[in-house]
Amino acid sequence: MQSKLYVGNLSYAVSSEQLKELFSGYGTVVEVKVIEGKGFGFVEMGSQADAEKAKKELHDTQFMGRTIAVQEARPPKERQKGKYSRRY
Repeated sequence: MQSKLYVGNLSYAVSSEQLKELFSGYGTVVEVKVIEGKGFGFVEMGSQADAEKAKKELHDTQFMGRTIAVQEARPPKERQKGKYSRRY
């Protein structure tokens, strides 16, 4: 079961600590990663139940002046080599 959440539409000024504080009200926060300059991040919760609770309570709520989106994180896509990459 996935306990990692994608958090979108974040303020560019948000820190990992601020995001951790927000999510810790809904369970154990294992790891927080804010992607600087992109407006999104990831929060890994201690259990699936904690993740579901946080997603239900925080999706479409205001945080630091923005309406955030909280969804289950998808696995990263496998990167393919570009058409200009060559094998030698």
